[in-house]
Amino acid sequence: MGLDFNADEVFEMAEQIERNGAKYYREAATAVTNEEDKKFLLELAAMEDDHEVTFADLREKLSSNEKEAVTFDPENEAAQYLKALADTRVFYNKAIDLSSMEGILTGAIAAEKDSIVFYLGMKDMVGGSRGKDRINAIIKEEMKHISLLSNRLLTSAK
Repeated sequence: MGLDFNADEVFEMAEQIERNGAKYYREAATAVTNEEDKKFLLELAAMEDDHEVTFADLREKLSSNEKEAVTFDPENEAAQYLKALADTRVFYNKAIDLSSMEGILTGAIAAEKDSIVFYLGMKDMVGGSRGKDRINAIIKEEMKHISLLSNRLLTSAK
């Protein structure tokens, strides 16, 4: 199997990463007792839900050229490979330090950074100009999450 993916497959994986992120934040929210922290984590989960919808919409609007397979893959192995990466690399089964909000935020920042690195790598794997601008949109969304999380971490450390 080659490592060329089309934009459709990358967006499918982005949707899975966002589902995993929402689950991460919801699980963390169940572990905190401070209502303000719980609300913040649930808001992040809702943002991940919104991003999943956004990425599904972007995926739906891809041209037929962007959805085209860039390699011969009759068994759909490329999509299966991408799903496995999304399920195991970003947010999935992250060891969350639930003993403090600082631990939760630090883990979330690391996962968001992983997602950015992952998307940057996937952007390079998308053949030619097939949806690279749309993948950049995903990266910008994840960067916003890091900013929110970092600001919260700084204010909670005071």
